Amino acid sequence: MPSQSFGDAARTSCRQKPVGRAPRRPWCEQGKEDTGPATYLESMSDETSTADVRRDDAIRVAVVDDHPIARLGIEHVLSAASHIEVVCSTGSVAELCRELERGAGLDALVLDLYLDGDTPALAEVAELSRTNRVLIMSASGRAADVLGAIRAGANGYITKRSSPELIVSTVETVAAGGFLLSGELADVIQNELVRHAPPPPAPSEARPSLSPREEQTLNLVAKGFTHAQIATRLDVRKATVDTYVERIRAKLQLGNKAELTRAALERLAAPAREKP
Repeated sequence: MPSQSFGDAARTSCRQKPVGRAPRRPWCEQGKEDTGPATYLESMSDETSTADVRRDDAIRVAVVDDHPIARLGIEHVLSAASHIEVVCSTGSVAELCRELERGAGLDALVLDLYLDGDTPALAEVAELSRTNRVLIMSASGRAADVLGAIRAGANGYITKRSSPELIVSTVETVAAGGFLLSGELADVIQNELVRHAPPPPAPSEARPSLSPREEQTLNLVAKGFTHAQIATRLDVRKATVDTYVERIRAKLQLGNKAELTRAALERLAAPAREKP
């Protein structure tokens, strides 16, 4: 859906109503007369119905992609995980808004960046991210698109070349309140920051000093690792990594995970800028 058609009325309706975790009839059981993804999912297994394997604490996800085959594939990957429930799968933000207006509570929203047009849906990302955890899953891995989505408020970005395992783990991370950028995209953004970086600061404006462990942690954050994965790499407890991150945020005066990731990428770019 082109960005220009996303009017004020849609913006209002996209604001997710506060809802609890009360059981809701799965999306794939709604509208039995439809012949879209719901029919496909119902035919996937003769042994167990979707409702049988879902739990009340399942991660509730919506998928928005204007390409039916791509959308169906993403939904298939997510629905194969018993702890994830796809409650809405649609081809446009307008249709998603109608679901949210009806009270479809979400833990994560998987959104294609290019919806029926050649312009990235950054306005939609900005609006939807106000009340939803937004994960961009796009065919584009261009630095401008990744940076634009992050600045608009996206909580993660992966490409459609990602493995099923990465798709599921990224949805888990984003739904849990984290931020994840796949390693390949972290490298793309780092290179872009190096190319367009401003001159190094004067000595009096030197960046805040971090301990070696904090630098290592920030390095891994920039590459898309979760706190648990960083703990494994550094051979420390996850609580220790949490402490490192809190210290980093305090020293660099950072707020959310997106700001932390941007700062990490900028610091990674700094040594490359300083090379002769």
